[in-house]
Formats: sequence, C-alpha cells, structure tokens
Amino acid sequence: MKGVVLAGGRGQRLRALTHGANKHLLPVAGSPMIDHPIRTLIDAGITDILVVTGAEHERAMGEHLRSTPLADRCSLSLAPQPTPDGIAGALACAETFAAGEPVCVILGDNLLQRPPTTAINAFAADPIGAMIFLTIADDPERFAIATFEGDNPANPITDITEKPANPASNAAVIGLYLYDAEVFDTCRSLTPSPRAELEITDVNRAYLRRAALRGAFIDGWWIDAGTPESLARAQSFLAGPERPA
Repeated sequence: MKGVVLAGGRGQRLRALTHGANKHLLPVAGSPMIDHPIRTLIDAGITDILVVTGAEHERAMGEHLRSTPLADRCSLSLAPQPTPDGIAGALACAETFAAGEPVCVILGDNLLQRPPTTAINAFAADPIGAMIFLTIADDPERFAIATFEGDNPANPITDITEKPANPASNAAVIGLYLYDAEVFDTCRSLTPSPRAELEITDVNRAYLRRAALRGAFIDGWWIDAGTPESLARAQSFLAGPERPA
C-alpha cells in the first residue's frame, strides 16, 4: 500500500498565517505541520509516500521534503495540483504514483494521536472498496457525518452528509481514507460541487452506493488543524503527556 498526503488548498481558514505561504509548512510543536501526517503513515508501516501540494507551493514544499529528517525513514515524492479543485482533485494527481496499488490517503492538516494500524493492515491484506475513519465530534456540524443502520454505529453506514446543519449523529469522518485502485476512476466520474470543487465526500458516497464502503472508529485524539483554534489545540496536545510516541 502506498501513502498519499494531500497538502494543497487555499488555507482560507488560516488566512492571517498563510498569506503567501502553505499552511502545511506552519510549525506545530516544533515541526512543520506536514511532518505529522507523514509520520502517521510511517508509523502505520507505509513508507512509499507522495505529497500533493498546490503548484504555487511546489518549490517550498519540495525544499522541505528534501530536508526533513523523516526522509531517512521513507521515500518521499512530490506532485503539484495544478488548480485548487478540491480534495478529490488533489487525490486524482496521485494516480501515476499509485500504479494500481491501494492507497492510504491523509489530509495534510489532520493530526492523530496514533494511527489505526490494525485496520490499515487488514485493508492492505484485502484491498477491496474503501474504508473511512471516524471519531466522535463535539461539533459535528463542522464535518462530514456518517449515519448508520438503526442509528447503531456498530451497523453498516447508510449515508454521509457534509457539514449538516442538524447532524443525525456525531460520528465525524476524519481526513484519513483507504481506497482500492478504482478510486481514480471514481474521481474522474465526479462533477464539481457548488463551491466548484471535487469533493472527497462524493468519492466516499460513490463507494457507499456500490456497497463497498467500510468504516472504523479511531482510538485517541484527532485534530483538523485548519483553523486558528484547532491549530492552537494541536500545539497543546502535541506538547502534552498524550502526544504521539
């Protein structure tokens, strides 16, 4: 299985900090933000990793990937996303890199206390369909939310709703996904959303319609460090006693 870190986007939620810079290179607990999801993949046993970033940040990201100490623990490649056309658009840039293998995809601003290694290894052994990872959110209206048959999280997923005003559950889909080689055909089949982006939620819904989507809850904390508040929380968590080993 290969790893893909998606580090594009406009960084609008961190605009004061990202004027002229890629948010994924902002420091978090002594390391650039991008190093944390890369380390998550390495800790899960994935060492062939592609970073996809906006074309305007390709030089700065490339310089960092060549200098990070993590380069001694894995093979790091870089691909540009020509236009900021959404998470699924960024994923589509990894097709040549994937070369027909399944992929573990993580968003560059997602930080996990520990990787769900057991679930990742199980998928790698039987890479059919897709798997999404979930956590219980206090503010589910901020995220894509999964609902379940009979409202029981132990049952199959029945729907995924992007940032619902009235969430039917508090099971948030985090920015960590496992896909088989069919994901790139799925990306090509998408149409842009009202915000002119190719949405990763639409990719996951396509697998759900094919009855090929699995879900698993993570252990430990998870942070989407894409806002000033969550970035500060990530700094605190990573400096505290429950930081990743």
